[in-house]
Amino acid sequence: MTVIYPRKFQGNLGARDILKHVVRDRELHLMTLNRYRYSEQRSCKDLTEVIEKLDGQPRELVRDLSHHISDEARHAMWLTDLLVELGTDIGNPPGMPYIDEFDWLLDKDTHDPKTNLDDTIIAGMAAINITEKRGCEYFSAHIYALKQAPQTAENIKIRETIEKILPEEAGHVRWGNRWLVQIANKSPEHRQKVEQAKRKYAAIEQAAFESGMDITLGAELRRVTRLVEIANTMPVWERPQYLMERLPQALLAPQLQFTRIQAAQKAWQRDPQAFMEKFVPMFLNGLKKPEDKQEKTSV
Repeated sequence: MTVIYPRKFQGNLGARDILKHVVRDRELHLMTLNRYRYSEQRSCKDLTEVIEKLDGQPRELVRDLSHHISDEARHAMWLTDLLVELGTDIGNPPGMPYIDEFDWLLDKDTHDPKTNLDDTIIAGMAAINITEKRGCEYFSAHIYALKQAPQTAENIKIRETIEKILPEEAGHVRWGNRWLVQIANKSPEHRQKVEQAKRKYAAIEQAAFESGMDITLGAELRRVTRLVEIANTMPVWERPQYLMERLPQALLAPQLQFTRIQAAQKAWQRDPQAFMEKFVPMFLNGLKKPEDKQEKTSV
């Protein structure tokens, strides 16, 4: 089967590029940890919904999902304890968090387990698998960045917490891969459905990931482009309804406007000069790797 991995932010910034800068800014670092906490906590709710939708069948998958919930709850607990110990915020993250954006982009009513259980399982496992891959990518990059950063007591404590979580998240990816292979091996039709679901949920995950980070000029139009990319992975007759239900919010993007205002206010309050020299150009030009900017300057 095709192996699909999460893509870089706007095809440009990888997890290591991003986390290298995150760990240098304590406020941003703590905000990122709180977003991890929120995602782990919310995944317990989402996985519970999958179990309820399956209604007891297949028993092995329901059992595995219950263990998965236990793992995610433990990760949320570890991160909550860490943030409380560090004396920082454990409230809901501002803007549209990644997992909320992912949930908004899903077409939840497409698969009815009472009429086609396999389709429901394929959709659920493909969605879980791609988000777990993103989690592994970022936890691994976070650990790497912390090893390169000053070895303060706080940084060591954060790294040790993430190091406890990463092996279990990697186990979730392997578990999801096994389930998808098992279903794909049932028939050529099942294999085709698994491949299509992997493409679809990879597009949804990428859109959710980028929407949570992209506040620069033109973000609304890029959201629409990503919606079209998702729709293109669906059967032709499902595309119009999917797009029409989500286009208004993608274009108006009230949470995006609120996040922009918050980010601008914080940047101004922290350093008015940096606001003019860094934040405003970033907003106008988008995020790029430093070396990309240097290359363009030197040409």
